[in-house]
Amino acid sequence: QVQLVESGGGLVQTGGSLRLSCAASTRTFSNYVMGWFRQAPGKEREFVAAITRSGTITYYTDSVRGRFTISRDNAKNTLALQMNTLKPEDTAVYYCAATDKYSGYRSDATYNYWGQGTQVTVSS
Repeated sequence: QVQLVESGGGLVQTGGSLRLSCAASTRTFSNYVMGWFRQAPGKEREFVAAITRSGTITYYTDSVRGRFTISRDNAKNTLALQMNTLKPEDTAVYYCAATDKYSGYRSDATYNYWGQGTQVTVSS
C-alpha cells in the first residue's frame, strides 16, 4: 500500500508560479512510475505529467509542456511539479498518482494509488 499526500496548492495570478509536492509513504518509491493529473470543475480528470522510476524520462500533456516540470527524489520519496507561467485554464484540483505498471502512463486507469488532491487556482 502506498499513501500519497500532496501539498503546495494555492491561489496565484496569471503568469505566476507554484510548486506542488507529493510525499509517498513507501519504502519502494523507486519501484513506481509517478504521475500528476488534474480535474477542473465539470470536467474529467486529465493527465498532466509523468516520470519514470529512475527519473530519466518524463512525459507531458501538450498544454503544459515547456511551462511545467515534473521531478522526483527517490532518496526522499517525493515527487514535485514546478508550474510556471500559469494560466486560468490551469485551475483544477491536482492529484499525484503511482503505478507499478510499465505502460499507459497517460491514462488514469493505469495508476494504483492516488493522493487526496490539492487545489490550484489561477486568477485572471
